[in-house]
Amino acid sequence: MAEQLTLDLPTRTALDRGDFFVSDCNILAMASIENWQNWPGRKHIISGPKGAGKTHLAHVWADLSGATIISASELVVKSIDDLAKCHIAVDDVPLIAGNAAAETALFHLHNLVLANGNSLLLTGRKEPHLWEIILPDLLSRLQGTGCATLTEPDDALFMILIAKLFSDRQMFPAPDVLQFLTTRLDRSFAAAQHAVAQIDTAALAQKRPISRPFVAQLLEKLSQDKALP
Repeated sequence: MAEQLTLDLPTRTALDRGDFFVSDCNILAMASIENWQNWPGRKHIISGPKGAGKTHLAHVWADLSGATIISASELVVKSIDDLAKCHIAVDDVPLIAGNAAAETALFHLHNLVLANGNSLLLTGRKEPHLWEIILPDLLSRLQGTGCATLTEPDDALFMILIAKLFSDRQMFPAPDVLQFLTTRLDRSFAAAQHAVAQIDTAALAQKRPISRPFVAQLLEKLSQDKALP
């Protein structure tokens, strides 16, 4: 079957509180966000693997607190004085590990936000002590910050996660497709994201509905391709 060219259409990730599905693997992190006014030292860290919901929780907190969200990589081109005038969430802190200018900017932002009586949320993959921050003063500040860790999805969350990833792409497969993927994929956020993206691309290219046979055939092909040297 001839394949058609596909358009790289944007995916809208739903980031409202109602779109965050609470399960055993993330309930403590969500509770810490909802209890943000009682953070020790008015600061907090959310850590976890790619796709676990760190950015989603940052948006939930922003809705609750009126905070601004910024990627850590943008700190060097922003006014720290302006950012510190309100509650602030800094996403993907490990992205600036080893960048002296960005680490210094975050250090000053940390101090100024708290001095102004505002609150600070930081996110990043893995535990904070694995972020490879080199600035000693910033590292000590991170070590003194409470942290809630997201883990890979449990049984209750995994199928819901796959359904949400499809929904973000305006795709709504039948329940048997979701069940099939739940039992066939590695139990991780990264695996779910990769599979949904591949299915979306293949379905558009081949003009095929997302049926169970189609998905099974695609996963078999992806598995074979992965096994090639």
